[in-house]
Order: sequence, then structure tokens, then C-alpha cells
Amino acid sequence: MPDASTWDWNPGRREVQDTGSWSDKFEWVEEFHASPDGEKVGAVVNKGELEFTACVNGEIWEEAYDRIFYPKFAPDGRFTGIAQQMGEWTLSVDGEHWPENYGYIWKTTFGPEGSIICAVQQDMEYGMGVDGVLWENFFESANNFTAGGDGKSTAAVVQVTSMPQADIETFQKGIFTVAVNGTAWDSVFVNCYTPVFDAKCEKVACQVRKTLYDYTIAVDGKIWQREYQCVWDPCFNPATGALVAPVRLGGKWGMAQDGELIWKNNMANCWHQQFSADGSKLWAIVAPSFGNFTVAVDGKPWSITAPVVIDLAVSPDGNRAAALAKDGYDYTVLCDGKVWPGVFQMAWKPVFSPDSTKVASKVEKNGRFTVVLDGKPYGQDFDQCWEPAFSPDSSKVLIRAIDGGKYVRIVADVSEF
Repeated sequence: MPDASTWDWNPGRREVQDTGSWSDKFEWVEEFHASPDGEKVGAVVNKGELEFTACVNGEIWEEAYDRIFYPKFAPDGRFTGIAQQMGEWTLSVDGEHWPENYGYIWKTTFGPEGSIICAVQQDMEYGMGVDGVLWENFFESANNFTAGGDGKSTAAVVQVTSMPQADIETFQKGIFTVAVNGTAWDSVFVNCYTPVFDAKCEKVACQVRKTLYDYTIAVDGKIWQREYQCVWDPCFNPATGALVAPVRLGGKWGMAQDGELIWKNNMANCWHQQFSADGSKLWAIVAPSFGNFTVAVDGKPWSITAPVVIDLAVSPDGNRAAALAKDGYDYTVLCDGKVWPGVFQMAWKPVFSPDSTKVASKVEKNGRFTVVLDGKPYGQDFDQCWEPAFSPDSSKVLIRAIDGGKYVRIVADVSEF
């Protein structure tokens, strides 16, 4: 998360940029993005045939490329884009690209101290890179790319055994494992999924498929002693290092810790679990019965249910949670086991204030966007806006929005909602 303590939290509305005028300067403009602190707005712009660059607060990058994809602001406000030039790819950061070119790069993510992490294809082999430094070993196939919380550690599912098409026998013996910082585990499996790091980036765990029918969890290549009908993504307790994962036994889902059930397997589904910051509480999205989803804490589900529940968010103190519910085409926000007023065309993951007392979410209604705080919408809607952010003292909300061709930065007191 970006450090918001240095941001401008003076209340009021400030026009940062006349983005409407950009369309007069370029062939077209696409994918507006706002920096985390709201001080910058950027987009990919086209100056002519095969002349793509970026514009940030009205300033144009000097370098032009054949194409730019996946523009993103880094937490420190640098604007990045995956750039193509002469059939090769690199990453451009504030208009200066990495010196090396690659067959392709994608999935740009950022470390807490500004490192830039991405997946890389080079000479038809696959791996990862951090600030342009690539894994020493690349693989013929890789997926499920992830980065540790330290911004330096990386992992992915990789194929370590070659096989011709339709070679079912070799596949069933196991051809996949996990590579951590480019070094593959010794163990191989039929499939691996979603590697995750522990809080100290010392361990990696993932789902593994031992046979066509048996699943379990592996930690640093060593599997749990018990197999299951299915498993979902594991996660580590940030305080104790214990590992939990949703598991399916007897056709029902429960939660296991280090291979032993801690939530009874009596649910139609259980996944997307999150620990509180101190590791004392475990939250998850669950389905007590088929097609009826809700949120549970320490195995106890809320009474309210919906056909779909997504984007679970847990408060900093671990005592509260919020999520999105979807019924058909309608979205609502669930918080503390209750439904906020208002039905939306779309809603985004809820955000808790640092003191855990307030919750905000970006929402869309009738094609317009705004921010809702504790169920109360801000007094204005916009052509476009981004997810809200709270001030460190939880008294203000940062709203970043475009309306009528103007990009504005609004610092609203919570009392304005």
C-alpha cells in the first residue's frame, strides 16, 4: 500500500488537468489512470500510425512506440507501460524504457519500495523479472505468476518435463512444479496452482494435484499427508506461519490448517480466506448451501446470503469485514452482515479506514460513478472515478475523478457523505 501520510489532505476540490483538451492533440486517447495520491492523471495517446506514447498531466513522453499496453501508476507515482518496438517488448517508466528487450512481458506489479515485477517470455521460454533482472533459469511453460510482500521474491508454476501432444502417460506422472526466484522444487505434480508466500517470504505454498483425482497442499515442495477431492488457494497466518486452505471432503467444503480440519466440512463452498493482521481471526467467503454465498469468520457465517459474493475486505483491526454481493446484474455492498442501501450496476472492492470505523466503495449507477461511504453516496457523480483512499487519521476521503473533461482531486471530510 502507498504511504498516504505525505499526501495533501487539505479539504477541497482541485482541478488537476483539462483531460478533455487531450483529444484535440492526439489521434486518440485511451485508458486514463490516476496516481494513488491523486496528483497525476495519465493515459496512452496516439500521435499517428505506430506512434504511441503516454501523456501525464499534459506532458508527453519523448519516446514513441509501436504500441503501449497495460498502463499503470506505481505506488510512488511513476507511470509505466508495456511498450512494443520493432516486434520486441520492454517496460517504459516515465518515458524511459528498460535497456533490454524481450519476446513479451506482462502482469506488471509493484513492490512496497518501488520495485517493478513482471512475467517475461524470452526465446519462447518463460520466467519472471524484478527491475529488469531476470531469473537465471527459464522454463518452457509458466503461469500463476506471483510476488512476495518484500517486492523481491517471485514464484510461478512451471513445466519441468517436456512432452509431446496427447502424451497422457507422461502428463499423469507429473510435469509441473513451482519455481521460486527461478529455482524449481524437486517435487513434480500433475498440476500446481496459485503459489503464495508467507509474511517473511521464506516459504511458498500452493495447491497441487497429485493424481487425476487427488489434491492437496505443498509447502516448499513437501505435501500435506492427507489428500482431498479438491483444494483452493492456501494462505499463511501472518503471526504464526500456520497454513490454511479450503478443502473438499465427502463432497463438502471445510477449512484445514497444516492438514487438519479447523472448520467442519459442511459447506457447499469455502474460499478467498483472509487472516486479520494479527492472525487472530480468519475470514472467508462461504456457501452454507448451494448457490447461497456469504462471509464467515472463524467458521461462523453471516445470516444474509446472495447468489454471488466477491471481493472480501477485512478491517485493519480484524473485527469487521465487507464484500460485494451480486444478484443477476445488480451489485450491493455487504458489511458486518448487513446490506447497504442502494443497488448498483457495478461496485468495487470495499476499502476500510485505518481506524477500522469506516468503509468506502466505488460504485456505478446509470453509467455514472461515485463513492459510497458507510452506505451514503457522495453528493456528486462523475464520468469516471477511481477507488477511494482514506487519510491516515480516517477523517477524510480522497476522490479521484474525471467529469466533463476535467480531472479533479477532491479531499472530502467524512461528514460530507
